[in-house]
Amino acid sequence: MTQAPLTVRRWRRTEYEHLASLGAFRGEDIELIGGQLVVAEPQYPYHASAISTAEYALRAILPAGWIVRTQLPLSIDEESEPEPDLIVVAGRPSDYRHEHPTRPLLAIEIADTSLHFDREQKGSLYAKAAIADYWIVNLVDRVVEVYRDPRPDPSAPFGWRYASIEIFGPEGMVAPLAFPSSPLAAGTLLP
Repeated sequence: MTQAPLTVRRWRRTEYEHLASLGAFRGEDIELIGGQLVVAEPQYPYHASAISTAEYALRAILPAGWIVRTQLPLSIDEESEPEPDLIVVAGRPSDYRHEHPTRPLLAIEIADTSLHFDREQKGSLYAKAAIADYWIVNLVDRVVEVYRDPRPDPSAPFGWRYASIEIFGPEGMVAPLAFPSSPLAAGTLLP
């Protein structure tokens, strides 16, 4: 007897937002990634400290007119609304009263237990969304991984991948693509 393949129901961003507004996910940290509801891992003190550390370092180098959003939704497409640990976007907080940002200048994930997921799934998703600058603050190896130059790649989870990957140790200097004259030591992003 052969079994029929399982049918997976993919969610659209509008459906996801509607369910969230009704309180369907109350108490759960959920992201919509490629039409699937993904439960975020618990945030342990080291991870939380790393988010605050990276946010503090980024705010120090940003010129006026740019903000850092921390663990807030990013509307990528009709099937994805991830909540990156940090993004840098133009404007002021009030500019996002009615809709979430769609294309940040920089997206950052803080990774320890989620390292593989952040590299493969989120990396492919962000590349597909044409986010030119994606960083992973890798807490496992205590380095900052910088992903740039998104390109199509049919073997990637979402059909896109970053062609350029650089790894910076704590002493290495890294600057956002949008602000090349504002470098910071990679170590300032690590707790």
